[in-house]
This record gives sequence, structure tokens and C-alpha cells, in this order.
Amino acid sequence: MNDILFDIGTLKFDEKGLIPAIVSDADTGEVLCLAYMNRQSLEKTIEGGLTCFFSRSRNRLWLKGETSGNTQSVVSITADCDKDALLVAVRPNGPACHTGSRSCFFNTLQSGPESFSMEALAALIKGRRDKPVEGSYTSYLFDKGLDKILKKVGEESTEVIIAAKGGEKKETIYEIADLAYHLLVLMVQSGISIGDIKAELASRHVIDKKVKQEKMV
Repeated sequence: MNDILFDIGTLKFDEKGLIPAIVSDADTGEVLCLAYMNRQSLEKTIEGGLTCFFSRSRNRLWLKGETSGNTQSVVSITADCDKDALLVAVRPNGPACHTGSRSCFFNTLQSGPESFSMEALAALIKGRRDKPVEGSYTSYLFDKGLDKILKKVGEESTEVIIAAKGGEKKETIYEIADLAYHLLVLMVQSGISIGDIKAELASRHVIDKKVKQEKMV
């Protein structure tokens, strides 16, 4: 973690000596949890590189993951304009929520297409694998295992081809969405993250650029 660039003494802790800390995934920007820090827990976070909070219910410092092992490696800490709230960017080493969910924020009140993210869907799928839900199709796929998942990926790939060949745009979109979902299930089953795919695509872009440069020489 880079050295903090503002003086802790300029932060505005509340009357109980606490400041809210919004924790987000450093790679995706996803909000993982909201916790509180006092000056001591913030100092421990900076020194140790792992999030340390102040538990209001237990009235003591709390190192995230001290019992579960789901620690959070800190990438950066940023104060807001009024210096009365913190944004802590981390790389999580497991779920942020005590329920086993990747994020504590999963009770949706309102949403639209613009709020959707593949990362959030992948996290939901992983949750259905780790904590099966009765009647869940996703949990059913994981219960049946890899062969069933692969069969569905093959079936959905065929459906995409048929829809696209027929020139049906709406149907093609529908089938591509089905395929994308089943591919995410396969990725979770295989321990592959969206970040892994992004990194692979990024490496191909670099390679393509290099090849183009060589051809121009």
C-alpha cells in the first residue's frame, strides 16, 4: 500500500471517535461493505496493510478476517472532500459479508440495466455454489457437476448459432445472455475469474499491437 498522503489529524471523527469506511474492490470498484474506524484501527490498517475496524457492538478493534480468514489487502485509502468519511480500496481474500456473500450489499430496492455488472452476477453464482439454495437452478447445476454444466454450455452455444443464422436479433440477444450465464457458471466451477479473462484479452491486445509494429518495420 502506498503511503497515505494526508494527515490523519485532519480527519473529522465523530463524537465517539469513529469515521465511516466504505470498502470497495480495487479492481472492479464494487462496494463490499461499510464499517467504522477509529484512529487506532486506521493506524493499524496503514501499518499492517490489512483492514482493521472498530466494532461498535463489541466495543473493540476488529481485524477483518481474524476468525474467518477473509482478510482484505489494502491498496489505497482516500478521504472525501470533507474528510469525514473514508474510501478503502482493497483486494479481498474471500467474502466481505458474514453471510458468505462477496458484498454486504445484496438487498436490492431498485435496479436497472445500467446497474448490472458481470462481476456481481459471478459473485451471486458463486454464492449459489458455496451456499446452495433449494429450488435454485444455479445450485442445481453445481450439484450435477461439470459434465452437466458443459452440456448446457454446448446447448446454449448451438442456440446462439441457430438464432444468429436466422437473423433474429432479439432472439440472438436472448440466447447470448443464456450462454454468458452458463459460461459464468463454468468459470466459477473451474476457478476462473472475470479478471482472468480480462487479463488474457488485454495480453492479446498487447501482442496484436506488437505484431502490427513489427509488420510496419
